[in-house]
Amino acid sequence: MSLRSRLALSFAAVGAVVAALVGVLSYQAAADRVTAEIDRTLRSATVALADDRARALALSEAVAHGPDLFPGPDRPGPGDEPEWQVTVQSVAPDGTPTHLGGPPVALPVPAAARVLAASGAPGDSYTTEVVVGRATHRQLTTALGGGRGALQVAVAVDQTHHVLGGMAREIAGAGLAVVLAAAVAGRLLAGRITRRLERLARVAAEVSADGRGEGHTDVRSYGGVLVDGGGRDEVGLLTRAFGRMLTRLADARAAQERLVQDAAHELRTPLTSLRANAGVLHRITELAPDARERLLYDIEGETGELVHLVDDLVALALVGAAGDEAAEPVELAEVARRAARRVHRRTGRLVLLDADGSVVHGRRRALERAVGNLLENAAKFDPDGADPVELRVHRGTLTVSDRGPGIPAADAPHVFDRFYRAATARALPGSGLGLAIVRDVAAAHGGTAFAVPRPGGGTTIGFTVATVDDRP
Repeated sequence: MSLRSRLALSFAAVGAVVAALVGVLSYQAAADRVTAEIDRTLRSATVALADDRARALALSEAVAHGPDLFPGPDRPGPGDEPEWQVTVQSVAPDGTPTHLGGPPVALPVPAAARVLAASGAPGDSYTTEVVVGRATHRQLTTALGGGRGALQVAVAVDQTHHVLGGMAREIAGAGLAVVLAAAVAGRLLAGRITRRLERLARVAAEVSADGRGEGHTDVRSYGGVLVDGGGRDEVGLLTRAFGRMLTRLADARAAQERLVQDAAHELRTPLTSLRANAGVLHRITELAPDARERLLYDIEGETGELVHLVDDLVALALVGAAGDEAAEPVELAEVARRAARRVHRRTGRLVLLDADGSVVHGRRRALERAVGNLLENAAKFDPDGADPVELRVHRGTLTVSDRGPGIPAADAPHVFDRFYRAATARALPGSGLGLAIVRDVAAAHGGTAFAVPRPGGGTTIGFTVATVDDRP
């Protein structure tokens, strides 16, 4: 069953329950009120008869022409009486009835009435409905006490039942109309709700079919029809969340394609060189010893460069994914200390560390790799420097300062781009991905990367992260 049908059915069910409750309560209230009015009249006639039989008979005649409980046109039907008339009879202690007045109806004397007539206390009464011939009467039996028997008064109630039956049919018809109206309103309302969901589902189906988020990132309108009117309801929230998801999907897809294209471009050079050198290996016995040594040296260097490039590509691809490493509270000073030790072992350069107690909720290995890339970059561009590389951690900001040649102003906006290498750095080893990894690690931890000239010469380069104290 579709969501629209479920909502329509739910509205109809609620309408049915409400209509049934209102109808039953209304009918019961009307029936109780009419029955109470009849019982009051019967009790009045009984009291009058007990005080003065002649007065009771006069009351019976008066009631026969009394006020109409149901004003308006008469409702013809079975048992319809032209007047509301009270039948009065006495019941002897032995159960023998005697007609006293009113229509000549032979009222029955049930067992309960015989008990009242024989041994009932004065004022004890018993009310029931009896069928005499084809007419239904409401009958009140009241004990007189003292061996005087009992009095019975009755009035025909077929017309009353007919009126109440008509009321019940009208209530049932009104309830059915309410149920139908609720079902129609529910279906219309459900249509307004599900229409946007259906269009959203079509967008999701298209995205899942082609695997691309481009062209669908603004899902508020689709196919020229408004999907989300900017409301604050759940569908509007879902639409906006879906739009943000598609935006991230499109960005990730675009970044993936750029990475693949850049990787293919960068891998082509070492692979081409390796292929050429592999062809020369077929004639290695014909080469002079010096040429053979240079060939092997070139192959070893190109292979190392290729391995380093592949490692950087894998690291760059995994920066945005958690992988097997879960986020946890990380003390940045410890991360910086471990990265400094590793770079010192590799390059021999001293690292001067100045760190506070900043803590970030992030991935330890990714942060350590980013800091290591900054330190290795500083050591690479200042290989003969006598001063130690300065590493500072302060309130979620990590900076590395060196006394190298600095970054030309034209290259400063591009140092964090993938595979970008300044003209002065193209002769140095590297893939051009180290600072790109730093930028992506910073972004994954809610921060940014930056590079500025250092006063007195050199460069200060680093990144910021959102610390635990900075999180909302």
